[in-house]
Amino acid sequence: MSDAQDRNFDDLAERFSRRVYGGLKGEIRLAVLWADLEPVLARLMKDRTEPLRILDVGGGLGQLAIQLAGLGHHVTLNDLSPVMLGVARDRAREASLEQAIEWICGPYQALTERLHEPFDLVLCHALLEWLQAPELLIPTLVPLLQSTGYLSLCFYNPASIIYRNLIRGNFNWLQQAAPYTTDDGSLTPSKSCSLEQVRGWLAQSNLQIESESGLRVFHDYVVDKRGGHQMPEQVLEMELAFSGREPYKWLGRYLHIVARKDSEIGDGPH
Repeated sequence: MSDAQDRNFDDLAERFSRRVYGGLKGEIRLAVLWADLEPVLARLMKDRTEPLRILDVGGGLGQLAIQLAGLGHHVTLNDLSPVMLGVARDRAREASLEQAIEWICGPYQALTERLHEPFDLVLCHALLEWLQAPELLIPTLVPLLQSTGYLSLCFYNPASIIYRNLIRGNFNWLQQAAPYTTDDGSLTPSKSCSLEQVRGWLAQSNLQIESESGLRVFHDYVVDKRGGHQMPEQVLEMELAFSGREPYKWLGRYLHIVARKDSEIGDGPH
């Protein structure tokens, strides 16, 4: 499938920054991702002194890439959108970290041709649901991983939009025959991949799931904000507390899977 058909966020960079990361939604997203990644970083750094090699695919505004570069790791940030990448570079420059990050603008499909040293950790967050051929993403990323490397994969949860509309009484929408579509200016993907699909693709690529969590397991569903919902710090605390608990984590607007490459089996399909 041509990479030209994958969603490019040049036209929505400012809105993406404001709507996704300009408030509590973004704080929750980054906090849960970081909480999930901290034990992975600790495992990777055990018994080694050299920095990790980390690749952020579809890294957008670069928050995690900048944070990881600030810890001294060798970070490569890729995005299809030159506008998004420009914003990320500006943020890195403000943190005096622009030179600490390698910047690659282009489709993820071209990374295997440009990058020849494997990575300890590959991040791929909120990209899968915007691809024309999402089933090709994981097998394309696997060869970029070290033999014992980790993949951090975050993707939109299709169950969340059904649950949200159940809560809000949009039963006609749920009963319509045609699939849900969004306009070009929406930050909600028109199509998404189920947890079962993603688990299957990981298994086919010989990646072993280490952890699964939910991002924003209740925040986005709240209509009447009272009690603790009026205190952002308490909302963040509770989102972190329930992000990894069943059954609540399966209600997250996004799901986050950390998977490890099975070095005994090999690289899987290429």
